[in-house]
Amino acid sequence: MPLRETDWLEKNINKVKIIDCSWHMPQTNRDGFKEYKKRHIENAIFFDLDENSKKNTHLPHMLVEIDVWEKIVSKMGITNDDEIIIYDNSDVISSCRCWFNFIYFGHDPKLVHVLNGGLSKWVDERRKVTDETRKVKISNYKSFEKIDLVKTKKLIDQNIDKQIFKVIDARSLERFKGQVQEPRKGLRSGNIKNSMCIPFQNCLNKNKTFKNKDELIAVFKTCLKNLNEKNIVFSCGSGVTACVLALAYSLINDKYLPCIYDGSWAEYGLT
Repeated sequence: MPLRETDWLEKNINKVKIIDCSWHMPQTNRDGFKEYKKRHIENAIFFDLDENSKKNTHLPHMLVEIDVWEKIVSKMGITNDDEIIIYDNSDVISSCRCWFNFIYFGHDPKLVHVLNGGLSKWVDERRKVTDETRKVKISNYKSFEKIDLVKTKKLIDQNIDKQIFKVIDARSLERFKGQVQEPRKGLRSGNIKNSMCIPFQNCLNKNKTFKNKDELIAVFKTCLKNLNEKNIVFSCGSGVTACVLALAYSLINDKYLPCIYDGSWAEYGLT
């Protein structure tokens, strides 16, 4: 189960590793790390989504090299056997990307979870928060890449004719249809040919918890006839909100492992 509820975490808070992956779009003028230092769930370790993405590329939020990932996670004191709970203060989007990263790099999917509702739900329920940071004992984390969980632009282009997998875009319908300009400079408007669109917000309630299974089934039936399909690839603007859809789909298809187009429209929409 990729989700954990707040009451479960409160009861098991000393049995798991907790990650705060708060990240905000640049236009919000919010700083996830500054917010973490002021208030976070007890024992939480901060994961910087921008800092822990690939450096030698112009594309945002791309997966790092495997040796870099091992160093990142080892510095966080996480071991291969740890159960991990990831949350954010960013409307659930960045925690889902962090969840995907751990699965891609070989952590047991049964041990990686997103906190349903994130920090805002935790705070609304008046559960304990702190500004104290925990001391971390560096581990020796080892990874292996599940390369089938990421698609490249070449594979996306080949699939337009071959139709081996279905591509679902998490951006808004207006962006998908090319009715508005992209927020990132240098990108054309539009979508990948033969792709479909489910705005990621359609999977969430107003309080940023995920909708229940029946509601999610109705959401995905707008694009898929067979909800047992495994060959589904999610895309978005920069590979972040695609992971919200990937997690939501895994809630209704427990055989599905998240698969995304890492470059997403930040790569495909380049002019």
